[in-house]
Amino acid sequence: MIENKVAYITGGTKGIGFGIAKILLENGVSVAFSGRKREDVMAAEKELLQYSNQVLGIVSDVRSLESEEEAIKYIVEKFGKLDFVIANAGLAVFKPVDELTSEEWNTMIETNLTGVFYTLKASVGELKKTEGYYITISSLAGANFFENGTGYNASKFGVVGFTQAAMIDLRKYNIKATVIMPGSVATNFNGNVVSEKDEWKIQPEDMGNLVLDILKMNPRVLPSKIEFRATKPAK
Repeated sequence: MIENKVAYITGGTKGIGFGIAKILLENGVSVAFSGRKREDVMAAEKELLQYSNQVLGIVSDVRSLESEEEAIKYIVEKFGKLDFVIANAGLAVFKPVDELTSEEWNTMIETNLTGVFYTLKASVGELKKTEGYYITISSLAGANFFENGTGYNASKFGVVGFTQAAMIDLRKYNIKATVIMPGSVATNFNGNVVSEKDEWKIQPEDMGNLVLDILKMNPRVLPSKIEFRATKPAK
């Protein structure tokens, strides 16, 4: 049962993170979520309150361990515990490797890869107490390289390897870890404007339902790596 559980979602103000938050709230989970911009956090919190009053928006930057530690402290003060952590925050810059700047490279690595480590580092003590669940959102780009994707590929390949190794480290504490690798999702990621043209893609709610299904599985089952894609090819 997942009712009365507490989840923390990074990058939860929109897109995949918001979709996961919505579905979990509708199914009785208390949800804390974070984002870097206060105005985005406040707007998302207001919208999510339609589904449950057990929601908490937090301003936090996953590139800072101290920021994530403060977020976890705030969650435990508010809800008393932490059961599920979904490390979702991410960004992309798609450029040829000879044009990619060091600043763009570092921003992707620090957010997409170091960020999932900091989120786990900050929360693992609480997850040990609840024998909880740690989920990362990587991408099919974590297994398939492509033109203009050096920085993004590197970060998402890293998330897959990190989560799989962390899964082995954490099993002895009865903490489960899963990496989800979605394909095209209908979000505003990388400047996309969601419209009818995105109907063929995975929807944020689909990601939420997948996370819900994972969390509701029998405790003896661990789907450690999941590739998740649209049924039809890209249009």
